[in-house]
Amino acid sequence: MTTTGDKINIQGNPVETTSYDSDGSIITGYELSSVITITIDGQEIESCGDTCIFTQKGLEPNVDFTQEDIESNDNGKLSNNTYIANIINKYKNKFGKSRVVVIKSQLGQPITAYSGDKVYWTVPKKLPKMTKLMIDGKALYIHRANYQIIDTSLLN
Repeated sequence: MTTTGDKINIQGNPVETTSYDSDGSIITGYELSSVITITIDGQEIESCGDTCIFTQKGLEPNVDFTQEDIESNDNGKLSNNTYIANIINKYKNKFGKSRVVVIKSQLGQPITAYSGDKVYWTVPKKLPKMTKLMIDGKALYIHRANYQIIDTSLLN
């Protein structure tokens, strides 16, 4: 199902929690549930457990992709050391690098793929089970889907 709109908002829904302190007094708190509310031009969709993909207008998928083997060879560079590479890649993720994003259903069926020269991701604090990606300045939100983010150089 594809839904479009001019004004879109996504928010996590709080659920009340109850616990007890050492004196037996009730402590009421809140945490985010797995349910998200999607508001589109004033109308709502409540979603729990479904794969949802939110793309900013202008971000076009690479729909014609094929599975290829990924092969990498060590060229002796210090940056190939996994410890050092992890530090470098965390830093690069803050600013983006050339990557391909393959989104799959929860059953592993490919849905779509995107690529860009400047790709990075974050996890929004107030949106449960959601990942926000920026692909060449365009936003992509993925909710409850399997995905892979692959350095483009691994696919050459």
